[in-house]
Amino acid sequence: MNFSSVNDTSAVVGNQRHGFNTAVINNVIVTALCISINYINCTLVHTFRKHQIFSSNPRYVLFIHLVINDMMQLILSTLLHIISYALHTVSVPFCLILLIITIFTTLNTPLNLACMAVECYIAICIPLRHGQICTVKKTYVLIGLIWVASALSILPDLFVLLATEPLRFFHSKVVCARDYVFRSNYSLKKRDASHIVCLVLVWLTLLYTYFRILFAAKEATAGTKKARNTILLHGFQLLLCMLTYVTPMLEQGLVYLLPKQQLAIRFSCYVIVQIMPRFVSPIVYGLRDQTFRRYMRRYMLCKVSHPENMHMLSLRPAAKLQ
Repeated sequence: MNFSSVNDTSAVVGNQRHGFNTAVINNVIVTALCISINYINCTLVHTFRKHQIFSSNPRYVLFIHLVINDMMQLILSTLLHIISYALHTVSVPFCLILLIITIFTTLNTPLNLACMAVECYIAICIPLRHGQICTVKKTYVLIGLIWVASALSILPDLFVLLATEPLRFFHSKVVCARDYVFRSNYSLKKRDASHIVCLVLVWLTLLYTYFRILFAAKEATAGTKKARNTILLHGFQLLLCMLTYVTPMLEQGLVYLLPKQQLAIRFSCYVIVQIMPRFVSPIVYGLRDQTFRRYMRRYMLCKVSHPENMHMLSLRPAAKLQ
């Protein structure tokens, strides 16, 4: 994952540094995007917590895990981005904590989306068994497995780091980026190999489930066909997340073509790969979903509803997350 805040830094590339005005503008843009997206995400989480209709639905449980994961990732990624401008270097232990959690959450996103694709496939193509296969308990187990899979990708790098680096390295300060911390040849080769494996598995899952859903939607009722727009947006979101795995090659190619724009390329890749997918998520699964939109409209506008109004609202039939 060669992001500007995880593997590289968009503030510093080699001996190059952004000017003061450019640094301020970049940080204002990133911070504004982070606050705006997380405001919507916080409203989604608050809505989820307040109404049992969501916590009892496996699809919404997966969705809210994606939202919370994206919030953590966006906050930490933004913090790393600002640190790369303001401090340039930080102590290795503090950097390790930030990096490991950020990498965890970044890896979780495509895996969570793949699980949501499978759940959607089961709901549309195997509806009679959906209630048996997709339960809330199994969903929480699946979320645990997502975190385990992410751990298997990054923890070996941590063990190699502890075994190979001298003690003085952990008392020093470094640029808080993955390639500056996990710098052994093993870590670099394992990172590329794990990215390829994850890329292949997630895309095979995506293609299989969504082609099956699209074929089912063509033959089903008008209600099922409404899932087509969400399928396209879901695929677009996953495509943005998958840029995580090709960012190193993409950056190298763009830098080769435009060597004088290296800093701008790093910053643009950071925004596209790290922020844009987190902007799509609340729109696809929150604001477009009829049930969530109906409940969260008051929270987003900071309005207080009377208990009787909320009771009447809960009596309306809930729309599927499509």
